[in-house]
Amino acid sequence: MPFKNPFLRSSVPGAAATTVRPHQNRRDRHQWLRPLLLGALLTLAGSAFAQVKGAGASFPSLVYGRWATAYEKSSGGQPVTYKATGSGDGVKRITAREVQFGGSDSPLSAEELAKRHLVQIPMLVGGIVPVVQLPSVPEGRLQLTGEVLADLMAGRIRQWNDARIAALNPGLPLPTLAVRRVVRADKSGTSEGFTRYLSEVSPEFAAEIGANAQPKWPGEVEKAEGNDGMVKALKAAPGSIAYVSYDRVQAERLNAVKLRNAAGQWVSATEAGFRAAIAESDLSRRGDDLASLMNRPGANSWPITMTSFILIDATPPKGEDASPVMRFLYWCFMHGDDLTRGTGFAPLPLTLQSKLAARFGAVKAQDGKTPVYQAM
Repeated sequence: MPFKNPFLRSSVPGAAATTVRPHQNRRDRHQWLRPLLLGALLTLAGSAFAQVKGAGASFPSLVYGRWATAYEKSSGGQPVTYKATGSGDGVKRITAREVQFGGSDSPLSAEELAKRHLVQIPMLVGGIVPVVQLPSVPEGRLQLTGEVLADLMAGRIRQWNDARIAALNPGLPLPTLAVRRVVRADKSGTSEGFTRYLSEVSPEFAAEIGANAQPKWPGEVEKAEGNDGMVKALKAAPGSIAYVSYDRVQAERLNAVKLRNAAGQWVSATEAGFRAAIAESDLSRRGDDLASLMNRPGANSWPITMTSFILIDATPPKGEDASPVMRFLYWCFMHGDDLTRGTGFAPLPLTLQSKLAARFGAVKAQDGKTPVYQAM
């Protein structure tokens, strides 16, 4: 669907009335009008293409960057930028109105949304994947149960040739390397999702560490900023284990771990596995975007699957202030399936997409004017 920018139909307010004397010739009038017309064009350009800025979760950041590039071309030049700073920072920045939208992988409660005057919109579904840097282990061959993965991340398993890992991987040449844990330094929705899964499958992990966006890891760990920082740290040190979004696994050709899911099947992370988790959840059945996608039943379900969200201002000073970011998000929904395909993420189910118009309607500008976000 072609995008038409309603700002381009706007007139330029504030132009002062000027009397043109009868004796002025046409050339004189045109010379006088030239700077006014130039100013009008500049004003129109500035209002039409004011930059839309976002920041927050690094989990979906590569996809948001891809969407922003496609939208800029489709809209005729509307710039959209997104900075991967972590979910915690995304919530902080949109709360302070430092950006037009914040990204978070940890949904806020209704009470928090009301307190911060924010609207929360689900955008896509992806998977968190444990990855390793083990020179002797072929790509995609290492198998771990959730319980053993929890013991690794808690520091209870310290060598890669540990008997518990060997029992799950008969015949696999496990190295005699120490386990090096790479974790997020920033407050991260990826960390919150990862530790929530580990807490579900391991009572010991739940009691000792628990689900947290910035967990206190016992023992010595290496901390890195964002998903991309995790990838860099993982590659630099043999014996490392980290957790990243699936799109980084694809882009960086990382050695991903297979996990045993709730159905008892060994599965690799795939977009099909994320869709299987969606199908087995209330996200699909009831359109509940807060429904858990972790450790869902189903033979093909990837066990560490989660939804990523965008937060926007629920009470902007002016309706026109909210229009640019809402047009971008609406465009993403209208082109969601095509934009998401092949990115390492899965689109939202249709049962949920059909309900999202109400989220846009929840934005109430203080000047009483309704933001324009649909193509004209």
